Amino acid sequence: MKKRNAILYAFLFTIIFVFAGILFAQTKPNRALIVNGKQQGSVVQMNGHAYIDVETVAQLMNGSLTLEPNRVVLSFPEAQPAEAQAPAPAPESQQPSQQPVPSGALTRNFASMAIAELAEMREWRGAVGTILTYGVPVVGTWPQDYQNRVQYNLDQVSIAASTPGDGDAMQLLQNEFSNLSRWANDVVSARQSLNATNSVRPDALQSDPNLAKIANCSRFLSSMLVSGTFADEQSCH
Repeated sequence: MKKRNAILYAFLFTIIFVFAGILFAQTKPNRALIVNGKQQGSVVQMNGHAYIDVETVAQLMNGSLTLEPNRVVLSFPEAQPAEAQAPAPAPESQQPSQQPVPSGALTRNFASMAIAELAEMREWRGAVGTILTYGVPVVGTWPQDYQNRVQYNLDQVSIAASTPGDGDAMQLLQNEFSNLSRWANDVVSARQSLNATNSVRPDALQSDPNLAKIANCSRFLSSMLVSGTFADEQSCH
């Protein structure tokens, strides 16, 4: 009798282990459900399919879950048209206004072009200055070529002037060009007339008041353009 009971218990344990093995083979451990980098629930895999809790679905979709005797009801908010989602434009009185440009402010593009123009003026001034210092004869059209190139670039700088400060600075730059042109033409004309007295003096550059005024204005304009704010200077008039 005892032997028969032992066989029966062994048979029952065998059935339990086989059934547990079948369930284990069909069901894998739960996996975490990650949405946008955050864990929102778990996923159960059975028979090659993945399942998640309907309540988790409702939460992810901003919906609602209702359990009824014979059914489970999921409700989701309806998608709104793109026109309805876009916020209405604020009234003109509420829209942010652009910050006013400070008085005398220079735009970066204008200041950059004007600084380059001053460099060309200094190069032109130095080329003409060699005539006074060393008595170099004027051969060819290079003095006029310098003037034409500087004039052309000055016109481009004028186009870039877009604020009142740019306009005021542009006027001083044009004054500098006019004074430099007048001085350069006088030096070239004197050399072409063979006026050696004014052409070969060692201190001709240092004692020329017109050249000193031009140099002072050039230094002031460079500093003013770098500062980004217009200021006036008597030597540029």
